[in-house]
Amino acid sequence: MNIHEYQAKEIFRKYRLKVLNGAVVTNGDDAKSAAKDLGGDIWVVKAQIHAGGRGKGGGVKLAKTIDEVKTLTDEMMGMTLVTHQTGPEGKEVQKVYIEQGCNIEKEYYCAVFLDRDSSKVSIMASSEGGMNIEEVAEKTPELIHTINVDPAFGLQDFEARNLAFKIGFTGKQAIKAAAYFKGLYTIYMEEDCAMVEINPLVTTKEGDVMALDAKMNFDSNALYRHKDIAELRDLSEEDPAEVEASKYDLAFIKLDGNIGCLVNGAGLAMATMDIIKLHGSAPANFLDVGGGATKENVIAAFKIILKDPNVKGILVNIFGGIMKCDVIAEGVIAAVKEVGLSVPLVVRLQGTNVELGKKILSESDLNVTPADSLTDAAEKIVNAVKGA
Repeated sequence: MNIHEYQAKEIFRKYRLKVLNGAVVTNGDDAKSAAKDLGGDIWVVKAQIHAGGRGKGGGVKLAKTIDEVKTLTDEMMGMTLVTHQTGPEGKEVQKVYIEQGCNIEKEYYCAVFLDRDSSKVSIMASSEGGMNIEEVAEKTPELIHTINVDPAFGLQDFEARNLAFKIGFTGKQAIKAAAYFKGLYTIYMEEDCAMVEINPLVTTKEGDVMALDAKMNFDSNALYRHKDIAELRDLSEEDPAEVEASKYDLAFIKLDGNIGCLVNGAGLAMATMDIIKLHGSAPANFLDVGGGATKENVIAAFKIILKDPNVKGILVNIFGGIMKCDVIAEGVIAAVKEVGLSVPLVVRLQGTNVELGKKILSESDLNVTPADSLTDAAEKIVNAVKGA
């Protein structure tokens, strides 16, 4: 689960990590009042969307007068902001963050994330923060430094200091940067984050070290332990189909292909998508109904798949363990009867109650193509879609 910059900075404040004061607004008049309350003679107007690259897309602008704060806010509100992370469709700006300006001395980059290769939490930092960090990673990767933290001991003081020294911090600012790294690691662990990223982390001419931006992503499986974090979820920033899927505990991710997939188990779902690609087509989604799905879950899954206008065929691939094949069959039939079916449907069932499941489907009088193996299923759905 992602949250907005202003929400992430509130969490930073809770952990006593220095950030600038700011206020979230939805119109120019409120922005003008917020700028007056914040004081100073320069402000930053920031579009709040769940995507990076806002600066290059025109979603972060400097205002040197109160009236300019109002004008920029009114221009941003409702605009479709397109960045390299939003895709060409962009995202509509529904909130704007007004923040104090500061005397930036230098920009850095910092992120805390799970490194799956080492099975440890890693901290990545660079002396070259700012809007071109992706270019830095591509052209000068030697400027990016990473440490893997031993989970038995956590981030040690000397590790944090060494990282600060490696990216160019010296003196008292190195001590402050090391403390910031330790604070970020603490946030990551205590709040069950998937990633914490700051770009840029800056030093100021007054000697401070602080985050000018903050991006946080949380492990959705751990949100039951963080009711306060779960309340920060902004459904308007998420794909409507993914929001609907979450209501039924379905793991759903929309993709760009034309074959809808309904599978139980993440590994089997990945294999199903791979074999569709192998046979010359592309999956329209990742959809894992889980091991304990009910008939209602299957109906909901079908509805979500069929709402996608790009779907030209559906492949149901179930291995019945905890999930019984007859339950899937009943759900498929109920879903087709309720929402209709105008695209080819291939069903492959194996496992618990498989014969009963096949019998239910064969006696349903629905236009369902059975398959005996994963390869057979992929060939049939790909050929059916190409034929259609």
